[in-house]
Amino acid sequence: MIIPTSSAMEEFGGNLAHLEQGVIHLCGDLGTGKTTLVRGFLRALGHQGIVKSPTYTIVEPYHLDKNTVYHFDLYRLGDPEELEYLGIRDYLDAICLIEWPEIGKDFTPKPDIKINIYHHKTARLLEMQAYTKIGKILCDINLN
Repeated sequence: MIIPTSSAMEEFGGNLAHLEQGVIHLCGDLGTGKTTLVRGFLRALGHQGIVKSPTYTIVEPYHLDKNTVYHFDLYRLGDPEELEYLGIRDYLDAICLIEWPEIGKDFTPKPDIKINIYHHKTARLLEMQAYTKIGKILCDINLN
């Protein structure tokens, strides 16, 4: 799927906001639009404030009316085992959007859906892979 603009990336993120609980892995190089996708997701759930990548804090919680969303950015994670010390399993009863999940290795929770984002000329190319029934539903919603 080709995403031509950052506003289209936000719209795509908003389409994923049907999730009530689960894990989404967001993979891609710097500047591909992972945080922009998260912004669209959060705005679709009613978040009005700023959405920035939690590069230094590792996780940013968003307590919304109907959902809690945890936005992780593992880019600066020093050691994958730090996720265990953060108590990452305690976050799994909500929605977890995880940027750079590969850095957390086996400590990163398994995804319902994985989204790879690539630079593609002046646009972005997205590839989605579902790992669970929830992930398949999200893929179906966004591909139709």
